[in-house]
Amino acid sequence: MSPSASDGIAPEILIITGMSGAGRSQAASALEDLGWFVVDNLPPSMIDPLVSLMAKSGSSVAKLAVVVDVRGGQYFAQLSDSLKQIYDSGVAYRIIFLDASDETLVKRYEQVRRPHPLQGSGRILDGIEEERRVLDSIKHRADEIIDTSNLSVNDLARQIRTAIAPEYNDKGVRVNIVTFGFKYGLPMDADWVADIRFMANPFWVEELRELTGHDGPVRDYVLSQPGAVEFVENYLKALEAALAGYLKEEKRFVTLAIGCTGGRHRSVAMAEEFAKRLRENGHSVTVTARDIGKR
Repeated sequence: MSPSASDGIAPEILIITGMSGAGRSQAASALEDLGWFVVDNLPPSMIDPLVSLMAKSGSSVAKLAVVVDVRGGQYFAQLSDSLKQIYDSGVAYRIIFLDASDETLVKRYEQVRRPHPLQGSGRILDGIEEERRVLDSIKHRADEIIDTSNLSVNDLARQIRTAIAPEYNDKGVRVNIVTFGFKYGLPMDADWVADIRFMANPFWVEELRELTGHDGPVRDYVLSQPGAVEFVENYLKALEAALAGYLKEEKRFVTLAIGCTGGRHRSVAMAEEFAKRLRENGHSVTVTARDIGKR
């Protein structure tokens, strides 16, 4: 069992290892989404110095995941010594071992048409058998073994989160709302686009022209127009259905672009209304007014 940290707040260390082709790269991506600092194929002898650097006061890295595999050759044999050094320093660590059936691994290698790192002049299966022998000791020390034989990429991401941060599974999709002016072009990363140009433009109201959608008089002007509130409500019904689907498909970040002519009045006011209602529904929302300062 891995040790507990000694005194104070210690960094969290996670060792990701396992069979080649079992999904280490996908696991690393899932951990990056969770806010971990991920280092791929780091020589085990470098783990302890990196942990020591993290433990120093002022380090901005609190969660380190190290992907270790047989590509490290002789370095992999040093893993046990490195883990002992971490243990002796009192820093907590966990080991996640990714595995899959021989049949699955062979199929995956055949699909990508790449040789197994240990097969040499033999077959893919020869490399798999040799890798199992090399990894046997670390597999028995693992805190968590995940069999990826029947897991999709999204399933593996869920398994990683369940093992590392189960509370993250309760979080919904994070929505980034970007307001823009059509005259300046659509945001490149927009997943959804709402066109607000069907409403009267506050720009043509003299007392509102120099204000923005952040100002109360402009918001009131925009939201009081016929169809404005209905548009928000109906659009959100469709968006909420999509967000539920995105969550199932592991799409955790969605960009909603809301545009008017110049990106200063209507889009900004409507974005604030969208954000308020999405937050009431439990979503994490950020709002960026891309073109509000342009004239």
